[in-house]
Amino acid sequence: MRRRQFLAGGTVLLSAAVAGCGHPSVVLDMDDATAADIADEVSISPDSESAEYTVVSAAIENGSATRRGRNELFDQIDTVRIDETFYEVSETPLESNEVTVYEVRIDFDPADSTAEIGEIAYEELPAVDRQRLDPIISDDNPPSGDGYDVGIGYGTAAEVGDGSAFVPERQYDIIVHDGDRYRVTVSTRTTTETKYRYEATEVASGVDSFADQIRDQYLFTLTGLSEAEREVVEEAIDGGYFQDDEAFRSVTDRIREHEGIEVTDSYGTWLLAYEQVEYLTYVEW
Repeated sequence: MRRRQFLAGGTVLLSAAVAGCGHPSVVLDMDDATAADIADEVSISPDSESAEYTVVSAAIENGSATRRGRNELFDQIDTVRIDETFYEVSETPLESNEVTVYEVRIDFDPADSTAEIGEIAYEELPAVDRQRLDPIISDDNPPSGDGYDVGIGYGTAAEVGDGSAFVPERQYDIIVHDGDRYRVTVSTRTTTETKYRYEATEVASGVDSFADQIRDQYLFTLTGLSEAEREVVEEAIDGGYFQDDEAFRSVTDRIREHEGIEVTDSYGTWLLAYEQVEYLTYVEW
């Protein structure tokens, strides 16, 4: 499984209690792997409102698509599931330029709440501003401290579009909300924006077909284990193994001899079969 998925799971909470620390020094965790599990491990299913879905859908329909952005969309996983079809997506940088990025900062308890530029009732702000500020302003217990308490990333002026009361030019420095007065400022920074070209190639139609492709590339069988090694594997299946002992190292060394789905210098994920059951196997060493 992907490391972020493992860290979000309850297994780590259990192991932390055993190890007496925030995260165990080693991990062997084995989860049953259905075709759907395998597909989910090596692909993403973007929300229909996301940038990923938009560019891939456009690339499928038109042969290619372009997008400008300050980060890559598919630097982690480049296989995308749209409905029941799987596509391999290429993301090619074409050109880059410097852009200005805006951040609106709010002080919820200013020492001086007198407006110097102008004040505005929150409900009178343009929709483009309220959309960005609502999650912060609606908080019943907003942060407070010395100076400005929170910053809200607005992006570039092009991303914000017309109509903002703060970007690119600040028109007010005080927001009035339910009788409270908040001071507002705007900060900027320069960063790099890149134009990307996207192309999508169909690799499988249906989950079972896609999972079979992954099995063909990665699946191996873990056999010939000693009794101590079998105990390690059984415990890993039952909830996770977290002891850095000889049996653990022996098992994980054998796993690491095979091609992994995702492998770094300190952790990785493999697809293996043990006792005729397939497992997505996560290892930290």
